Amino acid sequence: MSIEVKNLIKTFGEKTVINDVSFKVENGETLAIVGFSGSGKSTILKLICGLITPDSGEIITSKGDIAMVFQYSALFDSLNVADNIAFALRERKDLRNKYTEKEIKNIVAEKLELVGLKGIENKFPSELSGGMQKRVSFARAIVTEPNSILYDEPTSGLDPISSTLIEDYIVRLKKETNAASIVVTHQMSTITRTANRVIMLYDGKIVYEGTPEDMLKQNNDYTKQFVTASLEGPMQMLSEN
Repeated sequence: MSIEVKNLIKTFGEKTVINDVSFKVENGETLAIVGFSGSGKSTILKLICGLITPDSGEIITSKGDIAMVFQYSALFDSLNVADNIAFALRERKDLRNKYTEKEIKNIVAEKLELVGLKGIENKFPSELSGGMQKRVSFARAIVTEPNSILYDEPTSGLDPISSTLIEDYIVRLKKETNAASIVVTHQMSTITRTANRVIMLYDGKIVYEGTPEDMLKQNNDYTKQFVTASLEGPMQMLSEN
């Protein structure tokens, strides 16, 4: 398996944001993490990629890179597309002298073609649509050949057609890389089109785990409330983490 989380606990002050959470994600599998705002979804991604440390519990990942695709692309405005994608290859200590500039150019072109953006190396982020920026961030994420990819709200702020395109590339990258993928999302289409399994968080705990198909059956009060976007149910809106 590529990612395993065991009995994870994380608190901020007096608030327990992640409360004894455990799950596994296999190679070539996509897990969607869903829940209302403030339920701890993005905190789990930050814990897995090491941006913050847990209070207790264990995170086990296979040897190799973990890539993070941020909610709003997080491209460097002052760098063109090629330099954004190649940033890790040039700046990371373990990769800095591994490739020649010609090899880097070829790698960048290969990753851009994989996300359907062939030939835009010299454009700047400001010249791209939101959907194109998101795909450039995908290319940047996979430039180091990661074995795990984390997506934080990958379709946030996009129109329905652009969202569908991004969902297609999440599925494609899973097949191309065989990476273990985790997608944090609120969007039902992203859940049903990209995920093999779903966990739902509420108040830092897992309240549902199963397939997207089973989730849509609304067999418990949590999935029913989430799928129908109802204010009535066991989940009450919480403050953002």
